[in-house]
Amino acid sequence: MAEQIVRSGGISSALACDVSNQSAVCREVFERGRVHILVNSAGIAHIANLENTTEQDFDRVYRVNVKGTYNCMRACIGHMKAQGGGVILNMASIAASAGLADRFAYSTNKGAVLAMTYSVARDYLQHNIRCNSISPARVHTPFVDNYLRNNYPGREAEMYEVLSRARPIGRMGEPREIAFLALYLCSDEASFVTGSDYPIDGGFFTLRA
Repeated sequence: MAEQIVRSGGISSALACDVSNQSAVCREVFERGRVHILVNSAGIAHIANLENTTEQDFDRVYRVNVKGTYNCMRACIGHMKAQGGGVILNMASIAASAGLADRFAYSTNKGAVLAMTYSVARDYLQHNIRCNSISPARVHTPFVDNYLRNNYPGREAEMYEVLSRARPIGRMGEPREIAFLALYLCSDEASFVTGSDYPIDGGFFTLRA
């Protein structure tokens, strides 16, 4: 992605870090100037109910989805305060607010992301820091393709249609559609928006029969 931005005439660089390790979160970024925007999009999924979720499974998902979000916000918040403000955008999920089957660890984690979003938004209002979240429904990514390949060999196309029809709009979301909402929430045009979660769900919450 960084290479694509540069090829398009922009300025970009990529830095690797393990978001689950607080000491490894990229402090090199702060040496390059002001950080205006933090988007917490690192996350992993897990499919299982409570009984089938091992402690190791739960901890693995927690370290990335919850602790990773905490670590990145904590690394940035003091810098944003000192620089007069900023924007934080967290990727939650419809799983944070809806009872989805076989998503125990994932739903628990995304619920925590939602709660952290509201807490940070409230605590840092006076520092001109906005904090919001996006809650997507299923988005067509390589994760979906791998899931279908691993769980429904030979039936990938059939099951893709089943998953697509689970949303009233009749299809999955596309990454660029999530990106456009993120772009708005991180822009000055959204300067009146903070402490909000935005479902982008193809009508999942409000249009199901």
